[in-house]
Amino acid sequence: MSKFHEPMFPDRIYHVINHANGFENIFANQDNYRYFLQQYAKYIFPIARTYAYCLMPNHFHLLIRIRSEEELEKRFMELKLGGSRILQGFETLEGLGDTIPRILSQQFSNLFNGYTQAFNKQQNRKGALFIPRFKRKLISNETYFFTCLRYIHQNPVRHGFAKELMEWQHSSIHSFVGNQKSKVEREEVIHWFANNHKAGSKEFWIFHNQGWELDDLDLEI
Repeated sequence: MSKFHEPMFPDRIYHVINHANGFENIFANQDNYRYFLQQYAKYIFPIARTYAYCLMPNHFHLLIRIRSEEELEKRFMELKLGGSRILQGFETLEGLGDTIPRILSQQFSNLFNGYTQAFNKQQNRKGALFIPRFKRKLISNETYFFTCLRYIHQNPVRHGFAKELMEWQHSSIHSFVGNQKSKVEREEVIHWFANNHKAGSKEFWIFHNQGWELDDLDLEI
């Protein structure tokens, strides 16, 4: 099994990425971006905390922490009580073994399949939209975490879609500005940054705008 397709487990942080299946874009208009985030909130927010995201025309990046076993158990039981077939025959997480990673992966499949069906109907197309097996990479330390965070937010600049971070509207960078309501864990991120770098919000933005030549951590997964 590829190191980018290993099972996901509770309470671990991952860099997740998926591309269009071919040379098409996965987002054709502004409504597509909004609908993807709505589906993301439906399927992924219950199983993961979000630290950063960036939606690009033909791919996207996520930085997430899978929720704890206790949080997942509560969510899974809600699914079971709601009639989900995923957990049929199980009363608790005890002894589930590989079932947890399978359910986590299924939630991403639900996101991709649900979005694809709506996109295909809107665009009058058929077939798969995303690469079948999405990639994920375990984030192993704080340095990697913050480099990945910066990498994700800098993606539109890297690919020439924007000259500055704030110009691209489909990124979590905007969740770190002001006090608007957001599902992104911005307070936790900024708190970690302050503790890790012994610095404040000003240094947080300086860090975000540093050149990507420093980012030699195999983030192109």
